[in-house]
Amino acid sequence: MLQQWHDLFVSTAGSAAALTGLIFVGVSINLNRILVYPQLPDRALLTLNFLMGILILSMVLLIPGQPLSRLAVEIIVIGVGIWGIVLRKDISIYNKTEDKFKKLYLVNFSINQMAVLPYIAAGIFLLSGSAYGLYLIVLGFIISFIKSIIDSWVLLVEINR
Repeated sequence: MLQQWHDLFVSTAGSAAALTGLIFVGVSINLNRILVYPQLPDRALLTLNFLMGILILSMVLLIPGQPLSRLAVEIIVIGVGIWGIVLRKDISIYNKTEDKFKKLYLVNFSINQMAVLPYIAAGIFLLSGSAYGLYLIVLGFIISFIKSIIDSWVLLVEINR
């Protein structure tokens, strides 16, 4: 079942790794400006977390010969770990956000949750034997990539306006 997905997971792993490196470079270039805003270091970490989640999950999905049940448990564990970090950072950012922007941050909060919760659901579907879980992983990847690119733009371009 996973062999058909091989190329997709190879490409997502490579893309996530490349974007992760670019974020590190970009953040290092703008580090002084990022540190001026108390919520931006956490936002940078969230961006890296989304990309590292894609990378790690893609790598796990590329391990040959794994029983589907073991893979499903690994996906759930990784998904819960990513979700825990995202939730903790989202709460931290929300608490640091000025009151007039808190409602706006709830949109970000919701998108961040939508980026990682599909991983947990995917693991549960795969554990039950449903290949639908793989499509949920792709959904999580797409939302994570989009959110990472938006956050990267903020950290690398908008901060300099």
